[in-house]
Amino acid sequence: MHDGIRRFVVIWAAQLLSIIGSSLTGFVLGVWVYQRNGSATEFVLIMLCAVLPEVLLSPLAGAVADRWDRRRLLMAADAGAAAVTGVLAVLLATGALQVWHVYVVTVAGSVFGTFHMAAYHSMMPLIMPQRHLGRANGLMQVADSVKIAAPLLAGTLLVTVGITGVVVVDLATFLVTRVVMFAVRLPPEVTRPGGVATAPEPLRRDLLFGWRHLRARPGLFQLVVVLAAYNLFFGMSGVLVQPLILSFGSAAVLGALMFAGGAGVFAGGLVLSAWGGPRHRVRGVAVFTALGGVLLALHSVAPSPWLIAVVAPAFLFTLPFVQGTGMTVLQLKTDPAALGRVLSTVRTVTQAATVLTYLAAGPLADHVLEPMMAPDGALADTLGGVIGTGPGRGLAAVFLLTGLGLLLLAPLAYLWPRLRNVESELPDAEDVHPPEPVPAETTPARSPPDDDATRPPGRDGDASPEAGTEHPDVAQGVQVAQGDSDAALSRP
Repeated sequence: MHDGIRRFVVIWAAQLLSIIGSSLTGFVLGVWVYQRNGSATEFVLIMLCAVLPEVLLSPLAGAVADRWDRRRLLMAADAGAAAVTGVLAVLLATGALQVWHVYVVTVAGSVFGTFHMAAYHSMMPLIMPQRHLGRANGLMQVADSVKIAAPLLAGTLLVTVGITGVVVVDLATFLVTRVVMFAVRLPPEVTRPGGVATAPEPLRRDLLFGWRHLRARPGLFQLVVVLAAYNLFFGMSGVLVQPLILSFGSAAVLGALMFAGGAGVFAGGLVLSAWGGPRHRVRGVAVFTALGGVLLALHSVAPSPWLIAVVAPAFLFTLPFVQGTGMTVLQLKTDPAALGRVLSTVRTVTQAATVLTYLAAGPLADHVLEPMMAPDGALADTLGGVIGTGPGRGLAAVFLLTGLGLLLLAPLAYLWPRLRNVESELPDAEDVHPPEPVPAETTPARSPPDDDATRPPGRDGDASPEAGTEHPDVAQGVQVAQGDSDAALSRP
């Protein structure tokens, strides 16, 4: 096994444990607040406290990740998050925890988590060789899937060890992660791919570097727009899936269907990690976006748990192939020294779309679509003939509309030429991993012929006819060294 693959799997497994622990704590805190006051508003505020710091601080975290040693930054962020969790454990053990403490703890944990994600996401693509990035992103999607299944595990732990015990489990996962990061040795081209700059740009300019980098590459910028729009439509339905299920099912049915949905994401991530993703990645993003749109719209057809049990896992199975494959394109086309700033900008844009869903989904369903989908509502004779009328059908209408939104989003990959051709127009960034040695020939060696015409095409560097084909933009100077081009972008 390649050393990079081995390191990736070890670190990924440790981070998976940490994600599980953090997801458990986040869930039980939300339950604690809701059971204390019964306020849905306070419950939503916790979600906003978890997301807003990431949206606001990601550019800063990305700039720091590109300036400092990424491994040390990740360990420092983990230590800070562990300290926050320790304070929470003390408050719980002493019975002093108040609702406002939960908000403060959530914001502080999100701040440290933002710096953790900047270091983690900019370092992991460099640990794995480029040809395996699709598989790596599949595993990253597998790790994200545990967030969906966390409520079931958290519910079990709440019964057995209580909320304080759940927080202690979270602390234990931090300890495991720290031990692993101490033990794994990473080469400097992974932790500091850009080296130590002799005249670094002012930090305030680095905050906008990722935005300038993407705007200078229209194909990548359009890909980020597609991913943000996907997050908007997916997030809108994701926020409302629990109320939709509870409109016709029990809490036990909700738990079972949430677990089934998590299994769908998990299975999709495993398939992507084994397959590596489609050869034409942008086309794959478009195809799986369209397929996901159809499956999302089918959630609205009837108020049936059996229907949701089929279409929800199927829809979530497509999720890794959109987000993971899109991330692979961004990683391949970004200079290693700029990964922190660029990927953090991507997270800012896509997570901002998620914040919009938190703010808009509830009012849209409760105050607009639910009245319109009542038996005597404005849409009862039109849309009601398709998905029915009555309580919960306004929620179903959101799923129908967001599914159609994804279905219309898919053709953008082909309507925008720069996005459609981004994989051929932009050169891949330099792979920090040397190529694997070719096994020695077992047949007797023969003297090479003098005639160059017998030489197989493409063996002399990249001089194959396909590798030599350049888009006109490349001929005009896009194919300069990636490091030099990024430096040029950052100058006034």
